[in-house]
Amino acid sequence: MTADADGPVKGGGVRRARYAVAAVFCAHGAVTGSFATRVPWIQEHAGISAGQLGLALAFPAVGAALAMPLAGSVSHRFGSRAALRGLVALWTLSLILPALAPDLLTLCMALFVYGASAGMSDMTMNALGVEVENRMGRSVMSGLHGMWSVGALLGSAAGTVAAHLHVDARLHHTAAALVLTVVAVAVCQGAPDVRSAPDETPPPRFALPPRSALLIGAVGFCAVFAEGAAMDWSGVYLRDVLGGSPGIAAASTTAFALTMAVARLSGDRIVDRFGAVGTVRVGGCLATAGGLLVVASTGTAAALAGFGLIGLGVAVVVPLAFAAAARSGPRPAQAIAGVATITYTSGLIAPSAIGAVADVSSLVMSFGLVTALAFGLVVGAGVLRTRARGPVPEGDATTAAADAPRP
Repeated sequence: MTADADGPVKGGGVRRARYAVAAVFCAHGAVTGSFATRVPWIQEHAGISAGQLGLALAFPAVGAALAMPLAGSVSHRFGSRAALRGLVALWTLSLILPALAPDLLTLCMALFVYGASAGMSDMTMNALGVEVENRMGRSVMSGLHGMWSVGALLGSAAGTVAAHLHVDARLHHTAAALVLTVVAVAVCQGAPDVRSAPDETPPPRFALPPRSALLIGAVGFCAVFAEGAAMDWSGVYLRDVLGGSPGIAAASTTAFALTMAVARLSGDRIVDRFGAVGTVRVGGCLATAGGLLVVASTGTAAALAGFGLIGLGVAVVVPLAFAAAARSGPRPAQAIAGVATITYTSGLIAPSAIGAVADVSSLVMSFGLVTALAFGLVVGAGVLRTRARGPVPEGDATTAAADAPRP
């Protein structure tokens, strides 16, 4: 890869690039939050059952998994800034489609496009997040993912207000999509414009995950499985296993999301001090302790604390997995796509896997599985080991860093 097309990036330019990419992460999360709050309206508008809705909601993950490997070739052809601008605009505008669907078939098609655009834009912005991190010489990926969580909370808050006021989701999502598109396209101007060298071999249009991404992806799989299980099933666990009130059950999901956001926003300082491996090992211990607390709890307060520990423990793992993937081989976008495909798959199967285990045994056993996977973070953290970073020399804006191993 060549340096930024605009020339060497100095201190102010690096900060501007960081803010721009952070704003893109925030806008990306806001789309997800906006969509999630109007799912009941979309189900009613399409006239589908709960089972049919579950089928339709699998299509975003399918679309993302199939489209993410294409992101590298898009960035290679157009440059990272133009690719980011186009793919993020595609993603924000795709928010309009699901609410327009009148039946199951069209909803599945709309959600496939929604997921495909989400996956490709996700890959591009994460690759640029790693580029910014390399230029700054310190961890920023956790904070960027924290901004995604902030965006998701803002989008869901706006969506909650719209739903409370009985605003038609077609109007709500069209307005939100247009505003987010304008904002996202504007802030992309500050993102790094990394371009391929003239003699660089273009990546394949559709690339399978490299071997280097598989073990890293396995660590991400454990974290996302635990996150998805806690996010989707904590309320049910509190209600059905521990007899908690509907209010306590509903509040658990929001509390878990807030825990994740706060942990990610503060995670970069911890990573810079203790390194990726040490941070993930400690996080794995916290998540394992949280899982054990949930399984052993006889009251809602202890279980809520356990779910909070799971959130704290897994919050920074995916950002660190993306950063490690980008440094694991010569094609960062392809490696990130590989890790993301594995983690998206984990997020897809976690809710149904928890339900399946609960059907044949109990929810307590389901969270025993979550606890075991959380311990996998302790065991597998070493695969996230990367080389120590320092500020990138002015003459080589894309070099990843020094020779000493990072702890």
